[in-house]
Amino acid sequence: MTALGRVMAAAAALTLLAAPAYAQQLNSGASGRYGQVSLRSGFTPDPHNSTVSAGGAYDAAQVGESCRGYIDTRASFTLRYRAGELPLFIGAVSDADTTIVVRAPDGSWHCDDDSGGNLNPVVSWETPRSGRYQVWVGRFGVQSELAAAAVHISEVGGPSQPEQAGEPDYSLDPAYGAIDLAAGFMPDPHSVEVAAGGGFDASAISCAGWIATAPDFRVNWTAGSGELPLTFHVTSEADTTLVINDAQGNWVCNDDTDGLNPVVSFANAPSGQYDVWVGTFMQGELQNSTLHVTEVYAGGEGDEH
Repeated sequence: MTALGRVMAAAAALTLLAAPAYAQQLNSGASGRYGQVSLRSGFTPDPHNSTVSAGGAYDAAQVGESCRGYIDTRASFTLRYRAGELPLFIGAVSDADTTIVVRAPDGSWHCDDDSGGNLNPVVSWETPRSGRYQVWVGRFGVQSELAAAAVHISEVGGPSQPEQAGEPDYSLDPAYGAIDLAAGFMPDPHSVEVAAGGGFDASAISCAGWIATAPDFRVNWTAGSGELPLTFHVTSEADTTLVINDAQGNWVCNDDTDGLNPVVSFANAPSGQYDVWVGTFMQGELQNSTLHVTEVYAGGEGDEH
């Protein structure tokens, strides 16, 4: 049997669940907390991967006996799909032990734990329907703690655990959004809550800490006179790090400029895209943190570029 066939057979063995009363506690109407995408059969590139945070406080076993792990009450990600003649696979990839719960367009519930191999879950349909697929990515055996993960959507096969790539991937969508800022922006600072950390060892690009593969945040910057620097800094109770791919494609990093908080400052910052990763110095659980973008930073001097 081919690898594709083994995945299909494993996924087909899963229990298809009618919608129980318990599942009504899940917010299946809201779009995914970490984003949504519209795909038509034959889409490229395949697979489509989107970064999410896996886990939550809700016991997925309340959806059905075959469901495992702890999930958020709101879906992690939403797929709007135009079906063709190809099968559909929806899974997750993570360094953590993840699970998946999917509500299909017909209202049926589909769950899995490890069918994708390497502790990765996957569910599949040989003849998928067009419509909205609501995807929850959970954590097995760990309640209310998040882990970095990627939703894997494919018509070719389920996910596998890849070896670490040479660099973080700034082509991926940022997990916590993006913003357009111009010199003199108000209010200053612009702040966003993120979960610091991930499974990528930033030493691969001569930086400190552990980060996600996809960026946490993106700033599309329009420069002004250059009189004020563009500064990124993090506040957290954890020991955090910063990794930034700047508008000229350079990797810029910092660890402990302001106590255990990192700071990176760009003098005369050129216009362009700044992709930002907030890491944890030690590998482990994601840590609640706040990323600040400012032109009037008054703390530690920071690494200036």
